[in-house]
Amino acid sequence: MQDDPHQTEKSTAKRRHLLLRLDSWIDSTVWNLGFRLAEIWEEITIFSRKFRVRGWKRVVVEIADEGLTFGTAGFVLLLALAIPAFEETKDDWRSRGDFAVTFLDRFGTTIGHRGIIHEDSVPIDELPDHLVKAVLATEDRRFFDHFGIDFFGLVRAMSENARAGGVVQGGSTITQQLAKNLFLTNERSLERKIKEAFLSLWLEANLSKKEILRLYLDRAYMGAGTFGAAAAAQFYFGKNITEVNLAEAAMLAGLFKAPAKYAPHVNLPAARARANEVLTNLVQSGMMTEGQVVAARRNPATVIDRANAAAPDYFLDWAFEEVQRLANDGKLKKHSVIVRTTIDTGLQQAAEEAMESSLREFGESYNVKQGALVMIENGGAVRAMVGGRDYGESQFNRATKALRQPGSSFKLYTYTAAMEKGFTPESVISDAPITWRGWSPQNYGRSYKGRVTLMSALAQSLNTVPVRLAKDELGLDVIVETAKKMGVETPLRSDKTIPLGTSEVTVLDQATAYAVMPAGGYETHRHGIAQIIDYDGDVLYDFGRDEPPAKRIVSEQATSSMNRMLTQIPVIGTARRAALDGGIVTGGKTGTSQSYRDAWFIGYTGNYTTAVWFGNDDFTSTKNMTGGSLPAMTFKKLMDYAHQGIELKPIPGIDNPLPHGNHGPGPTVAAKGGEATPPAFVRPRSLSAESSRILRRIGADLAKARALIQNPTQKVADAGVRGSLDPDKAKP
Repeated sequence: MQDDPHQTEKSTAKRRHLLLRLDSWIDSTVWNLGFRLAEIWEEITIFSRKFRVRGWKRVVVEIADEGLTFGTAGFVLLLALAIPAFEETKDDWRSRGDFAVTFLDRFGTTIGHRGIIHEDSVPIDELPDHLVKAVLATEDRRFFDHFGIDFFGLVRAMSENARAGGVVQGGSTITQQLAKNLFLTNERSLERKIKEAFLSLWLEANLSKKEILRLYLDRAYMGAGTFGAAAAAQFYFGKNITEVNLAEAAMLAGLFKAPAKYAPHVNLPAARARANEVLTNLVQSGMMTEGQVVAARRNPATVIDRANAAAPDYFLDWAFEEVQRLANDGKLKKHSVIVRTTIDTGLQQAAEEAMESSLREFGESYNVKQGALVMIENGGAVRAMVGGRDYGESQFNRATKALRQPGSSFKLYTYTAAMEKGFTPESVISDAPITWRGWSPQNYGRSYKGRVTLMSALAQSLNTVPVRLAKDELGLDVIVETAKKMGVETPLRSDKTIPLGTSEVTVLDQATAYAVMPAGGYETHRHGIAQIIDYDGDVLYDFGRDEPPAKRIVSEQATSSMNRMLTQIPVIGTARRAALDGGIVTGGKTGTSQSYRDAWFIGYTGNYTTAVWFGNDDFTSTKNMTGGSLPAMTFKKLMDYAHQGIELKPIPGIDNPLPHGNHGPGPTVAAKGGEATPPAFVRPRSLSAESSRILRRIGADLAKARALIQNPTQKVADAGVRGSLDPDKAKP
């Protein structure tokens, strides 16, 4: 049945009519809305004309408007800058110092302390008034008037420095210095200063002035490995902090500026001169009169003889961080503990002397001012650590925290990955120009060898070969993963230049990774803590008991191949200055970063692995210093000493020419005159833990006997060194 045409036409006309009405309604509504909005805008315009200003008033209003605009933008910028600073306060920052740790060396001898016993921390109200005034007069005269940042003091310091033509006054407040001590490092950068400023404001908002001052006096480094005024008073004067006189208080207050320079046990005249400046500050600030300080000027402080006192402070800082890490991991419940470390004080002293002698002899000619070193006994125990040239000058640990480009020493990971894939030292590869994504690396001498073996390429430190391996055979991810497996904990950048060592690592990372080779391919559990006990003698943590055994991370075949190649570098390669005396087999690799900013040598024997770095804190270039020069020579100084009088262990895959050990060169080589030539430098044998304890007991008994003779009425139990540990409680 078909539809009626008339009915269909009628229905279509109806729909058309409805659509026309809808279109008309939309048009009229939009027009009316626009007309109404125009009326409203005109009314607003007429109303706003009442507030229009002219003449000089308009200038003020325009400036205020621009100020609000820029102020809003500045506020947003400040908020963005403040967020990284406030991230530092997320955890329980007060508990960072809630540890009292006594450190022993590997043989049980006390070598230092870290942390603060809060129960013994003296409240500000109980400190001598002259000590508090001396600190405030020297460090922050307007401490109780500013809000964390003293702009008036900053302007005064800048004017004084300009007048003197150098830095004679600092502009940092006590709050700013505390913020640096609690949350930041000594790194000199704009980012650190911005964080310091925001954290100062945060401290002022969350702590009282007395709390800030107490924390500052408890946490500041005071030289000789002491932290806090109380520890410094005990170390330098043998007194409780509440008993120091004005002359001693002035000497303590003078240490905050430069503890290494003014440490009285090192340079007493400089310390007294600095104390005299503090006394002058007291008078100039109006806190004391000249008559009140004249006695202290005429009778300067004297100190206890500590000429032979030395502590491995960089190592202790790192070991203290390890204690805190163990506590955070739930492996340590108590915070007042005794820690037996892995440090060997004989090797530590030799490491410091090797570093310092190298810098003194060659620092100027190479234009290098800093160095760092880590020595690990195969198995993971850190035996020596040098984090910089002078701990008093800078507490920044360049061995564990400084990120520097490793240069060719990073090639270890590329070649190890190649050996794992089936290459051998005899595998041949082309040393020829190569371009990878627009990058064309070149060899050191800008020449090419043609077809070479991998052993020859590594020994001569050719650059195109590891890049060709990465591009054609391995891939970047494999190299990065190999480095991480071998112990590099620093995050690495996965870019095409990484085979040549452009991604930064630490000295500790490199020592850890290279120690895998003499360990036969097993991972290196680097550690500075052997055992932790409480003051009752209970073992809270033991490395051998509480840590898992080392796992194999490099195959036996790859390890043997790498050892074969690396042991050729001190013989025919770039590290001939690192070859040890006495025919001791040595493996290792040199490294030099771009523009000669960093120079490395990381080497090992069957007994020890040592990583050495030289460079400058400001990243300025050295005078053509390579890893085969000063780093290799410093390595040799330390390792020659370390291997005297010990039994040599073989390197896996390498025939040891001295299988029965080397007991020092000895006077065995006859000179022309028939007389034996004595060794130039012989390492003394270290004492065992039991021998060390016996000698300490004898020393304590002698001290008691001497005290009893001098004071017959004094109780014998009171004699001896205050705060010394009971030798029987220091378990091996």
